[in-house]
Amino acid sequence: MGVDLAGFIFYPKSPRYVVNKIAADYLRKFRGRVAKVGVFVNTPYEELMKTVEDYRLDMVQLHGDEIPRYCEQVGNYITVVKAFRLSENDPVEWMAKPYEDACDMFMFDTLGAGYGGTGKKFDWNVLKGAAINKLFFLSGGIDPGDEEKLKEFGAKTPLGRPGQPAELASIFVQLAANDASYTTGHIYGAAGGSGQP
Repeated sequence: MGVDLAGFIFYPKSPRYVVNKIAADYLRKFRGRVAKVGVFVNTPYEELMKTVEDYRLDMVQLHGDEIPRYCEQVGNYITVVKAFRLSENDPVEWMAKPYEDACDMFMFDTLGAGYGGTGKKFDWNVLKGAAINKLFFLSGGIDPGDEEKLKEFGAKTPLGRPGQPAELASIFVQLAANDASYTTGHIYGAAGGSGQP
């Protein structure tokens, strides 16, 4: 599997905040087959849109408490991935349903004290049987050695339509500037989808 997307953190409270590490000019000029994803947390609309333009981003990941209307407004101009931080008994369908028409894709991550990654896995079983009609990223403490578990999850987890398994589509790597660590996640397609973002 190759890298399709690279995430750049635009959340000032994150130690991986990219603004102080990579110049907008440098990213704007970057061309290649890897899409640039800006990761934002509760950023005011005008500021987010200016950042999208300044860095020439291809997608945004909204990892805060953004409401569906905000996601829809942003989605009029750029592809939107809405992140949901999950705990053991969260009603996934109820959480995601209001965002179905407002976002292009979802991300399911582990609930933590803040908005950043915890490096811990959540119980992927909370997604089993959930009617999630969007491509989604599975995130949260995924290590390179988890590939077989992810394939098994994709093969056994019916999504969208009963009886049709999710399709493992791609790998997502969030690269931190000047940091050797990375976070991996996998995209799963709603049943019957092409598996492509």
